[in-house]
Amino acid sequence: MPEPINDPFLSIVIPVYNEEGFVAELVRRVAEQPYRMEIILVDDGSTDGTRDILSGLESEEGVQVHYHEHNQGKGAALRTGIAKATGDVILIQDADLEYDPDEYRYLLQPLIEDQADVVYGSRFQISEKADSPKWHKAVNGFITWLCNRITRLQFTDVETCYKLFRRPLIQEIAEGLK
Repeated sequence: MPEPINDPFLSIVIPVYNEEGFVAELVRRVAEQPYRMEIILVDDGSTDGTRDILSGLESEEGVQVHYHEHNQGKGAALRTGIAKATGDVILIQDADLEYDPDEYRYLLQPLIEDQADVVYGSRFQISEKADSPKWHKAVNGFITWLCNRITRLQFTDVETCYKLFRRPLIQEIAEGLK
């Protein structure tokens, strides 16, 4: 494993598509976190007022905004954001406020303790926060079980947005996907 990171510089990569009702509040809440960071927003061809909101955020310190001319999918937005990241660690954050930036500390802890190079969050580890419909939990549970059987890992929520990676590792993987 690489060297431990005690005070990581975070690259928060946020794929955005038609989130005019949430994106400004999300950026505010991410920027309030007590970490050294850059915020990388990638608009994936939004057709609502999202682009206007993002253009207003471009001048904010520590905020980068990148635009796809047309919708290419979340994976493409993530690849763009990952390629632009310069931090020690890349953390994926969806723009819809389903996930609370105050929880970054839980994702960072295994990395800071040198226990992991990659950390996946889970919506189902804290039962009072798991407010998905029952059918969604059941489908997610089945997909997670299947992935665990195939990979022999122990995920609790493979469809989670929250993913944290050491930057060189995920950039090497993303480069290989081109």
